[in-house]
Amino acid sequence: MLSTLQILPVRIMDHYQAISVLMHELHMHEHSLFDKTANWSDIETSYMRHVMAMQEENDGLCLVAYINSTPVGFIFAYVEEQDDSRIEIHEGKELYVSDGYVAEEYRRLGIYSMMNEILEKHFVEKGIKRMIRFTLVNNTRMRQFLENEGYGVTRLQYEKWLY
Repeated sequence: MLSTLQILPVRIMDHYQAISVLMHELHMHEHSLFDKTANWSDIETSYMRHVMAMQEENDGLCLVAYINSTPVGFIFAYVEEQDDSRIEIHEGKELYVSDGYVAEEYRRLGIYSMMNEILEKHFVEKGIKRMIRFTLVNNTRMRQFLENEGYGVTRLQYEKWLY
């Protein structure tokens, strides 16, 4: 199956429908982990506008994994410039990995790992030294992946929903 795998950079606006379908699947998965995740139908237009802008204005990269020409996963990241309000010692640009997903039937084949490796290599070659990612606390598979890839937890976000 992986012999037909291709991982290609795409311009999101040129592949809007395919990326939106994968984003919808990502949001459904996130909703299964956290019931406060917005419905994709409520945010699709604004979120897709946001990622397209980040790709165009902030040196974003969207990689799509194809098997037999069918998109089965993606990863998207863009560069952020720190301002002087940050407390870390690192200065300069950092990479924010905003979204990533592999369809359930194609998981555990190393596809996400391959996309992540290409993404990291691309931005390391551009001089990026710090990469930031968020995941839900109960997304244990992603947390394990990130820890295996050398990412470390630096902050915990606490929430309280006031009704």
